[in-house]
Amino acid sequence: MTMQTTTNPGLVAAAERQIPTLHTTRIEPVRLVEAVADESAFQGWRVREVSSLAEWRSSAYGKGESFALDFGDHQVGYVSLSVRHVGSPPDAPLKLRLAFGEMPCEIAESFAEYEGWLSSSWLQEETLFVDVLPAEIRLPRRYSFRFLRIEVVDASPKYKAAFDAVVCEAVSSADRSAVESLPPSVPDDLRRMDRVAIKTLQDCMQTVFEDGPKRDRRLWIGDLRLQAQANYVTFRNYELVRRCLYLFAGMRLEDGAVGACVFEKPEPHVDDTRLYDYSLFFIATLRDYFKASGDRATLEELWPIAMEQVRIGLRRLDERDIVRDEESWYCFIDWHPELNKQAPAQAVLIYCLRRGLELARELGLAGDEADIAAGIERATKAALMHLRDEASGWFVSGAGRQVSWATQVWMALAEVLPAAEGAALLRKLLAEKPAVGMTTPYMHHHLVEALFMHGMAEEAVAHMRTYWGGMLEDGADTFWEIYNPDDKKLSPYGSNLINSYCHAWSCTPTYFIRTYGWEKLSNAGEAAL
Repeated sequence: MTMQTTTNPGLVAAAERQIPTLHTTRIEPVRLVEAVADESAFQGWRVREVSSLAEWRSSAYGKGESFALDFGDHQVGYVSLSVRHVGSPPDAPLKLRLAFGEMPCEIAESFAEYEGWLSSSWLQEETLFVDVLPAEIRLPRRYSFRFLRIEVVDASPKYKAAFDAVVCEAVSSADRSAVESLPPSVPDDLRRMDRVAIKTLQDCMQTVFEDGPKRDRRLWIGDLRLQAQANYVTFRNYELVRRCLYLFAGMRLEDGAVGACVFEKPEPHVDDTRLYDYSLFFIATLRDYFKASGDRATLEELWPIAMEQVRIGLRRLDERDIVRDEESWYCFIDWHPELNKQAPAQAVLIYCLRRGLELARELGLAGDEADIAAGIERATKAALMHLRDEASGWFVSGAGRQVSWATQVWMALAEVLPAAEGAALLRKLLAEKPAVGMTTPYMHHHLVEALFMHGMAEEAVAHMRTYWGGMLEDGADTFWEIYNPDDKKLSPYGSNLINSYCHAWSCTPTYFIRTYGWEKLSNAGEAAL
């Protein structure tokens, strides 16, 4: 059955007029490596250098032989090979198998044994048949990787294959020259964190803000909101944010709700995934965009769609003015399998309504302002009455009255409590550590944001050092989709091979480092050491 959508061709056309030009950079490998099993290394694998590139170029490989190249950093782009024969004239095609890896596990473990829940077609591999040698081959697909393993699956016994060059044409719409250097007051470890965060954002900035250049390679609004915040303090590519906003606004679900994600090809279209929190984040993303860019024309044109999300969000409130929690809806919040979403969804609603209220006031729309203000009052009063456990001091969620990190963090971000009480709630959270924790950098971002919002810079920096710093210690050159220090093979999809190791929602350390003030952040950082 064909999915029903609400399409505004004018908004989609406006988005398509803003497709950016991609910057290209030629990247060559820096060393020849092999993956080595090591229980002390991240996910049980590390790489070690085995020979120089000069020795590799003078080598030839026969049936069953392979080699792995390290490109020195994470790359997103198109790979070309220069291959020739050594020995007798080739009397049979050359069969090659290529495996691309963002992490060592992807070039060490067999893709044939993958048993995850997502399609194995996301695993980055190619099988090539080369009929005529020598050959110049440019792979048509774009890959996201640091490591490339090439195996000679078969060839005639009369010849071997030699490789004069393997290069990557890296692509991104980000302009690195736009990024300002950090001042000397920023500690060295935060500088490294900032650099890796910027690289993460850069590699996700293509013709839209992709959630991950390996997988899913499309535009999700939850990722967009965080990417845009990081972009405003680094690349300042307002046009790309505007393009993404127009794509979401121009192609909505049947009732007018903003879809969770959109596709660009073969033509722009909205996916049928509906997430309660993601639809609401259109409001917050538009507010952040206007605050950063001052682009009033875009605000005025897209405000009706934002206001529509306000009304759709409020319609989910029950007779108590609490978000209805039932099987007919879905809300993301975090990947934690046990997390009840009702209370954090209530808080996301309030958070986004507050940002919508700012925009309605900016536009001088008294009627919309009054409606939003009334919605904030209803939802906040209900949260305090029905979701606050007075005896424990926690906010609780669902019929089981679950206590989770996500619920407390989002209630703090939504400013349901006065500032001092919100800070006390966060201190209680850090001290008592409820069992239903956080699994993604996406949720960890919101904890750090809440800590900064409530004047807890020392705790915020300490958490950044523990969490994102932990990824750095485990070998990250871009930040990952999921990271659980207690279970480093954790995957929402049944296999760490399919995880994205360059993921949009993980790029926000640069936003924190560059937003909250060099001196304040540096002092907090030193106190957190």
